[in-house]
Amino acid sequence: MHRSTTTPTAALRDASGSPRVAITVWYPATDGAIEKPLLIGPPDRPLFDSGRAAPDAPVANGRHPVVLLSHGFGGTARIMGWFGTTLADAGFVVIAVDHPGSNARGPITGAGAALWWERAEDLKAAWNAMRRDDVIGPHLDASRLGVAGFSAGGFAALVAAGARVDVDHFVAFCKAHPDDGVCAPQLEAPSLAARDADAALADPKIRARLADAPADHSIPGVRAAFAMAPALVQALDPASLPRMTVPVSIVVGDADTVAPAATNASVAAQAIPGAREDVLPLVTHYDFLATCQPAARQVVPQCAQAKHQAAAHDAAIRQALQLFKGMTPRAAGQGTPVPPAR
Repeated sequence: MHRSTTTPTAALRDASGSPRVAITVWYPATDGAIEKPLLIGPPDRPLFDSGRAAPDAPVANGRHPVVLLSHGFGGTARIMGWFGTTLADAGFVVIAVDHPGSNARGPITGAGAALWWERAEDLKAAWNAMRRDDVIGPHLDASRLGVAGFSAGGFAALVAAGARVDVDHFVAFCKAHPDDGVCAPQLEAPSLAARDADAALADPKIRARLADAPADHSIPGVRAAFAMAPALVQALDPASLPRMTVPVSIVVGDADTVAPAATNASVAAQAIPGAREDVLPLVTHYDFLATCQPAARQVVPQCAQAKHQAAAHDAAIRQALQLFKGMTPRAAGQGTPVPPAR
């Protein structure tokens, strides 16, 4: 299912100035729905396998627990389809967005790269829009709401669950540690290195939004947060982490050099009361993308680092289901997910 919504800063972040935020929803479908492969790339030479889903299937009866999902920097909702479709098959409605100016469907912009906290606002807007939707709205159980994300999306999940943003803390960290993975240039946008944040923040339009950064960007009703290889943890106010009250679970690889656990996942896990951290041996940052196909290993540099995807996916799904089923009063039902548009 596909919808869209708007946020006050989407036009600033989007390269074309569009105010819209694209929404993708995977959900439990009625029995008998016919699944098809969810592939990304040319049909005869796919780049990623994101699972299986049933297009245009009716929504299964009843109200279902919900997980809001945020992709990584330069990613898409679709690249996280392996996670969304599996949770939908386990009975959850998964509402994902393509963050303006920070997704692979269009150019990455300075505002899209710098206004990290707006990711939580994108999720909040998508959640509110889908609650009003005539088709899916009646099937959403607002009392069982979780949030999840990968990389910068993991940061968004923590913010949506109550962490506060501290831009100055992040700028100071990158000045002191310019070669840390989150501060160094990223494969998705080498010219927008976080260690050069001062230049991006000098843009008058971006600076005008800085006053919003430390505000409360949490999403009311969130009962659990799951972060896969969270990045930008140094952009969180350290004092806000011990005040978080929802259950938090984190999974990360010990071979992650993009968002090293020592300065990201482990920092959050040690500061958030009761947080769980699962460190996976040999797993890298990009192992949490959809499964790379042979063609991708020739043209997608991220796939050259993704060598333990099955282990990363299995651990993430297992841990996420344990967390999110814990917020439900009963076991989630079964269903067949609906895929994103091609």
